[in-house]
Amino acid sequence: MASAIHGISVKLPKVIKKTNWGISAVLGAKNQFNKRTYFTYSRELCHVVDHEPKVVTAEEAVNIIKSDDTVFLSGAAATPIELANALACHAKVNKLKNITVCHMHTEGPALYAQKEFQEHFRSLSFFMGGNVRKAVADGTSDAIPIFLQDIPSLFHRKIVQPDVAIVQVSPPDQHGFCSFGTSVDCVKAAAAHSKVIIAQVNQQMPRTFGDGVVHMSHFDYTVPVDIPLPSHGSTEGSPEETAIGKHIAENLVEDGATLQMGIGSIPDAVLNLLGNHKDLGIHTEMFAVGVINLVKKGAVTNGLKPIHRGKIVSSFLIGSKELYDFVNNNPSVLMKEVDYTNSTAIIRIHPKMTSINSAIEVDLTGQVCSDSIGTRLFSGFGGQVDFHRGAAEGTDGKGKAIIALQSMNKKTKDSKIVPILKEGAGVVTTRAHINYIVTEHGIASLFGKNLRQRAYALINVAHPDHRENLEKAAFERLKAMPVP
Repeated sequence: MASAIHGISVKLPKVIKKTNWGISAVLGAKNQFNKRTYFTYSRELCHVVDHEPKVVTAEEAVNIIKSDDTVFLSGAAATPIELANALACHAKVNKLKNITVCHMHTEGPALYAQKEFQEHFRSLSFFMGGNVRKAVADGTSDAIPIFLQDIPSLFHRKIVQPDVAIVQVSPPDQHGFCSFGTSVDCVKAAAAHSKVIIAQVNQQMPRTFGDGVVHMSHFDYTVPVDIPLPSHGSTEGSPEETAIGKHIAENLVEDGATLQMGIGSIPDAVLNLLGNHKDLGIHTEMFAVGVINLVKKGAVTNGLKPIHRGKIVSSFLIGSKELYDFVNNNPSVLMKEVDYTNSTAIIRIHPKMTSINSAIEVDLTGQVCSDSIGTRLFSGFGGQVDFHRGAAEGTDGKGKAIIALQSMNKKTKDSKIVPILKEGAGVVTTRAHINYIVTEHGIASLFGKNLRQRAYALINVAHPDHRENLEKAAFERLKAMPVP
């Protein structure tokens, strides 16, 4: 994506020349090109254009960013933390104002959302991570409630128009093609609609297959690095989480099912108990290292999927080095754009589609709050509704949409199954969407149940210490006793 910016001119280091990034070798002589390039009528980032990026330092790259710009930042394991930190320093030193930094969940300190930088930046989250929660709560940052599958349309419809995209990519191959690696999600859409692309080219970014191919000629500036990606290790689940995993694995996940689940102790607990299953498939927005063990055991084959047979399909990743090594140059893993992975029309055609998501609290009618604690935003809609509805609409009639949560908050001892949601709590998944609620105490099947029956089923999977009070509250709310 050639820009009209000429402020930085840096000679290609010899070490880079020797890697045969070879833009000119790929393109041939410049006089062979018409004035029109592919990019005059196509936004496709894998088309080769007549342009060579400047190789610069992080500090030099961010110098092009000015007051009032909108900057997109790639997220999860692909968060370009060095460039984000350099941007914060640049804004402070040069007293820049009103820079919007838009992103999904990012890793690192997120200086652009910290109090000392609030006169320079305003963060805009499509899905919040812990590093921006306080800023959103304090009113110094913003969040957009949006389904994950809809985020790319923010860029395609020009609702969000980035001036600069800061992304992280793998090193180019012999033809000059890089990979967005662990995060394709909305990155491709954002980059294609940005005026300038700054790429952190990381020797340790995995090269992945799917939608994440981008040619070097679309970058305006590249910043070579060789640093580990942000990582999250697996944690051993509590007895309650293990019990939840057992309920799901033994009662709800069938042989031949296609799975969607994120990372965390409950998904890990489910995965740990699926080793004896057969012909499982993975179609998800993200997956954890537990999937690797199921591949090695032969439990995950992806052999029954109607599309991308034999392949794991995901959109973004964050996990351990083992996970990054597994996806690196692995043709059995496809990283797709999130408007594809999370499309209900795509999800619903998978056999026995089984969606497993979490919640903060659930009321006695089945309303699920997953993105806030009262009025305080905690995360976002993410892909919960995308996959919950996709599984429920399964064309084979065998999909299962599951919400899994511990029955009680360990710190406060409050019940997570409540008479009514906290004041201001957001309903992410409605009571009409809900199929199964699972706690360590069992499975509540709510589809087709009236409100009294729902209350009865939910009270029976609530923590025993809270059941009596919940029963009284149900009578007060419904003016009738809960019934089976």
